Amino acid sequence: MPIKQRIMMISTHGYVAAEPELGKPDTGGQVVYVLELSKCLGRIGYQVDILTRRFEDQPRSEKLSQRVRVLRFPCGGAGFIPKETLCEHIPEWVANVRRFIEAKRLRYSFINSHYWDAGLAGQSLANKLNIPHLHTPHSIGSWKRDNMDGDPEDLERKYNFRKRIREEKVLYDECDGLVATTTQQRDILCNGEYDVPREKIHVVPPGYDDTRFFPVSRASRMTLKQELGLEGRLVLALGRMAHNKGYDLLIQAMPIVFKRIKDARLLLALGSTEPSSREREQIGELKELAVKLGVADRVIFRDYISDEELPDYYRIADVFALSSRYEPFGMTAVEAMACGTPTVITTEGGLWELLTWGLEAIYANPFDPEAFGHAICAVLQDSRITGQLAKYGSQKARARFTWTGVAQQILSHIERLPSRVSIEHDSTEEREADSETWLEEVCLLAT
Repeated sequence: MPIKQRIMMISTHGYVAAEPELGKPDTGGQVVYVLELSKCLGRIGYQVDILTRRFEDQPRSEKLSQRVRVLRFPCGGAGFIPKETLCEHIPEWVANVRRFIEAKRLRYSFINSHYWDAGLAGQSLANKLNIPHLHTPHSIGSWKRDNMDGDPEDLERKYNFRKRIREEKVLYDECDGLVATTTQQRDILCNGEYDVPREKIHVVPPGYDDTRFFPVSRASRMTLKQELGLEGRLVLALGRMAHNKGYDLLIQAMPIVFKRIKDARLLLALGSTEPSSREREQIGELKELAVKLGVADRVIFRDYISDEELPDYYRIADVFALSSRYEPFGMTAVEAMACGTPTVITTEGGLWELLTWGLEAIYANPFDPEAFGHAICAVLQDSRITGQLAKYGSQKARARFTWTGVAQQILSHIERLPSRVSIEHDSTEEREADSETWLEEVCLLAT
């Protein structure tokens, strides 16, 4: 396979690594998205450099595959910096990246940045190096601000919304193209505070790894459930511990379920590998809520689930519930669907608009716990609905949300951007130079 030009993938915040520590601060679905998309582009034949921030004791470089590597550049000191304030240090990060690129004479076909902090970096590098820039917001500042509960001034201090939205507006105006993960995101970008031309936005849903997430037989599901020490009909929710995930709303929906389904249990697998004091406090609050509602004996709390165990947890569930207060997409729901697990999802996000109600999934508003509870009951009480959702949900996941499909859509959109974008093969001389300098570059980073 001929080696094509190099792609710069930028994701500056969180713990970006070949084996990401999912659940750590600012490390979740977006990191998975960037890694999986990069590996898929590598399999197609592109050289991909994932540029991120270096902090703590992380290595300067890391090889993911033959054609994909992570390159880490410092800024703002050696400690972790939350994504809400990392923007203050992006100019330093850009300067370090630019020096490296110019010293190594690297040429990139295009930049794909992820989230607004990386978008600031990507646009700065695009302007300085004359490289086309495709930005993927993942989350949009105005939408997040408008869908968060709490005192507006407290939220402003924590999330830096005014600066974020101002910088997003400039970024969206200057970049060559935008990737929205849902039609809802596209509509937000086109209207209100951003006013992005519709033709500049491409809707490409996130993907999942179909070599890991796939259905198994009912007998295998029952065996897995026994091996994990669980019984009864399980409603599963999992992910990092965050208020917007709506686990409290789900607990409030469960009394209706428990009243009608005598062997039903709610399994909450929450948190991270190294939970903070705030995370532990939030989980404690959820346990107190379960006690207050009189359902504590039927709510099972488990810690963070490793990436290796994740598919089997989806498979043991009788229903997967995504009850987020707001959710840009909802990748966990797609993974559950891919495993053949009936799924009930929030209408406070983008995924539900891509699915057919009653055929591929059921959706309800989690702010109406009674309605959300009835939606879960509908699945657990009717085997025909269960079978239909399991069959057509997994078919929809395979047809629409695999990483190969995502990569091809991204490349097709890049090819339609302004004429300065050119995705061509490297010359033989360039390919030989790349192969000769690969280890040299890594060694340079390690010194």
